[in-house]
Amino acid sequence: MEINTKNIIGFTESTGTGKTLQGVNPVTGTRLAEKFYLASEEDVTRAMARAEAAFAEFKLTEAGQRANFLEKIADEMEALGEVLVQRAAAETGLPEARIIGERGRTTGQLRMFAGYIREGSYVEAAIDTAIPDRHPIAKPDLRKMMVPLGPVVVFGASNFPLAYSVAGGDTAAAFAAGCPVLVKAHPGHPGTSALVGQAIVQAAKATGMPDGVFSLLYDAGFQVGKALVGHPATRAVGFTGSVNGGRALFDIAAQRPSPIPVFAEMGSTNPSILLPQALHQRAQQVAENYSNSITLGVGQFCTNPGLILAVAGAGLDEFISHLSAAIARAQPGTMLHRGISTSFRQKTQEMAEQRGVEFITMASKEAQGQEGRPTLAKAPGKEFINNPKLHEEVFGPFSLIIECADEGELRECVNCLTGQLTATVIGEEEEFSANAGLINQLREKAGRLIFNGVPTGVEVCPSMTHGGPYPATTDSRFTAVGVHSIKRFLRPVSFQDAPQAILPEALKDNNPLGIWRLLNGVLTKEGV
Repeated sequence: MEINTKNIIGFTESTGTGKTLQGVNPVTGTRLAEKFYLASEEDVTRAMARAEAAFAEFKLTEAGQRANFLEKIADEMEALGEVLVQRAAAETGLPEARIIGERGRTTGQLRMFAGYIREGSYVEAAIDTAIPDRHPIAKPDLRKMMVPLGPVVVFGASNFPLAYSVAGGDTAAAFAAGCPVLVKAHPGHPGTSALVGQAIVQAAKATGMPDGVFSLLYDAGFQVGKALVGHPATRAVGFTGSVNGGRALFDIAAQRPSPIPVFAEMGSTNPSILLPQALHQRAQQVAENYSNSITLGVGQFCTNPGLILAVAGAGLDEFISHLSAAIARAQPGTMLHRGISTSFRQKTQEMAEQRGVEFITMASKEAQGQEGRPTLAKAPGKEFINNPKLHEEVFGPFSLIIECADEGELRECVNCLTGQLTATVIGEEEEFSANAGLINQLREKAGRLIFNGVPTGVEVCPSMTHGGPYPATTDSRFTAVGVHSIKRFLRPVSFQDAPQAILPEALKDNNPLGIWRLLNGVLTKEGV
């Protein structure tokens, strides 16, 4: 299948800047053939105008129509077959098996949202009927439901070329809500983005979605993203990436004449607390699990366990011995692109320069080219408490062990943690009850608490929270994974004493949609 290399706005001709970018194979360092045209400010203006026009129609489509659209996107992605898999592998250095699995997660998310919006409860329809003879003041008829925000700008992530990119979770949630989407493609995988973008355009045409419901734009820098976030028609932003990148977008959005929400998933060290009895009884098993988690995908996951905390003792010594041996046996792996590998080297060097930090071991084989070398370091608890630099994420196969003098120092370390996506506790059953206060401390720090597991691996289901207090995300009230992530792109509207003819179908007395409604405080499913 030919990749459409004309940027762009729903794959129509772009005015363009005349500049292009190319994909680069991170394993070989060679540039891939196709050139992708960088968007101009005029392209951004045209794309936003088309999205704003599309919203007027798209927001009124029935949930079933949008569900068909989502399912058709999944079908079109799967129809790309090996072309998509091979292109994504070539641009990222990820093995084809990983790409195939990620494609399944991406199409599964799309179909999951389709089923969710057909069921209807996402609109949270609530009806409080009038009581005209109530004294001293009559009660009006009030009906409320969630409605779409408007055009959403999504930034493709570097580490998930499919699941957090052009047709990833942010895009799926926004489409499901009834919001047009404009994607800024990640420059690390432009061809993959183009293929998936074509699949969305084809699905939109096949299901009768309005022109402008989707646009894809390229940029090698920050200007297009800044213009998209600052445009008056943009109503929300979805971002997965670094703290610096997410915070920059958040600041732009906050400084607009009409501020908008930026739902940014950013940095997380995903601290793990290892309790003494667990280390005494199964230090080797825990070490093997953590070695696999630290090195999985060359550590390029937002849930990589970058921080391990425990009280000093024989159990921790045994754990460190086994983990060190496992890390030494691990192999360096190619990182996604030069920017990530350069940052990994810089961050590990900065860690090495911090007071009290001791590098315990590295993979025995040195890294070549854009490879990341698995690395393990440790530092005393008192240094962690006093040095915020030790709290920063090192994105890649790196983990820092904090050796605490006693339980009190461990609690101090936990208390000074910033917001996290996850926090893990490894312990025996009786230790969890004995450490309830420590676990409650962790609950204030993270969006997901894990017991006797590892943080890598994010199940896509309604009960998953993939979010957390700043700087893990910019808004800890929401998740970026699962059907409830749709709430980021909806807002409530109440109708008071509205005529039946004006009301949305979900709020009418004789609702034909079979939608869940809260009627005078009782949740029921009404309609046929």
